[in-house]
Amino acid sequence: MIIRMPEMERYNILKLALVYVCLMWLQTATAGGGDWLKRALEVRRTQIRTEAAWAMQQQPVTVTASSCDRSAGGKHDFYSEGDYWWPNPVHADSPYIQRDGQTNPGNFVAHRQAMVRFSRVVGALAAAYVADGKRASLEHAKKHVLAWFADSATSMSPHLLYAQAIKGRATGRGIGIIDTIHFLEVAQALRIMEKAGVLKGQELEAVRRWFREYLQWMTEHPYGKDEMQAKNNHGTCWVMQVAAFSAFLKDTAWTSFCERRYKEVLLPGQMAEDGSFPLELRRTKPYGYALFNLDAMTTICQILSKPGADLWQYETSGGRSISKGISFMYPYVQQKDLWPCGKDVMYWEEWPMAHPFLLFAAVAYKKEEYFRLWERLPHNSAVEEVLRNLPVRNPEIWLVKL
Repeated sequence: MIIRMPEMERYNILKLALVYVCLMWLQTATAGGGDWLKRALEVRRTQIRTEAAWAMQQQPVTVTASSCDRSAGGKHDFYSEGDYWWPNPVHADSPYIQRDGQTNPGNFVAHRQAMVRFSRVVGALAAAYVADGKRASLEHAKKHVLAWFADSATSMSPHLLYAQAIKGRATGRGIGIIDTIHFLEVAQALRIMEKAGVLKGQELEAVRRWFREYLQWMTEHPYGKDEMQAKNNHGTCWVMQVAAFSAFLKDTAWTSFCERRYKEVLLPGQMAEDGSFPLELRRTKPYGYALFNLDAMTTICQILSKPGADLWQYETSGGRSISKGISFMYPYVQQKDLWPCGKDVMYWEEWPMAHPFLLFAAVAYKKEEYFRLWERLPHNSAVEEVLRNLPVRNPEIWLVKL
């Protein structure tokens, strides 16, 4: 006689088996960061749980929820305006004029805020999964992911034709590509969601299609090519984004390109012999820009390093290396009043934070002092400028083995 298992019982067994498989993968994945990951999770566990509880209450908000009559794009097109461009006091209708380092409070920022919120939600939920193994956090993150990349009613167009616009001068600019640094942690969370089996099948393919189209636009459109050639943090952030997105897509051609770009262009072109970034130090916010560019470069190293190609150990023929860049900034993060280049014109008091370069470098070089400094610095902020310029907020999700 054949005894058939009740449908509900079969479902529960399959569900338990899936949970077991996910937990086994998570145990293996977190082992990739060793004790450093465990220690980092202990430092931030309360914060991770608090932010995850907030994120679980959030519903998706995409670019379609708001619009600006100054945008040349449509409902699904991301729009932002150049931060340091202001109305001309001579005549309100004339083209905007520049005030470097001074953010215009009248700019349209709703799309950027929605993107930052999206990144915070998904990053927090991915971190919660890494910390506690709760699959429900990834399931909720998926709702936000599909709203941004797959739902035809709410998704964002896979381009940035209308980012960093300037009234009377440009409907969009290549430097606007820096706005999507807030997709970095989303892309890393997507890798975790795929590995955990939360994102799969047609849903996974729809999200991949969006990123393939966006990566193609970033690498082929004149805006993307211009941004790639930028000599400062914009060029760094182009590489950082392409590296993260191609890692999710498993596009080895572009990850290899980014590795070469880092070695042949970014390090020798941006770093001085002492490890500083001269083009950032010339700005009106040298401290914030130097920290931002160092975070971006170390994130590139974190994404791309692998056995046989460790960017943390790479040094140019001229002696430039990421370790030298970290050594230059570390004393000024440890003791800010030693900073030799003058105060930033805005947001001087808000820096430094618990920058990801400190944790990444602690793991890469086994430097206890880097970890201790990361541990004691502030790990969160309500200041919009800080949120915008610190896209890696959950460094733990970058330490898992994928």
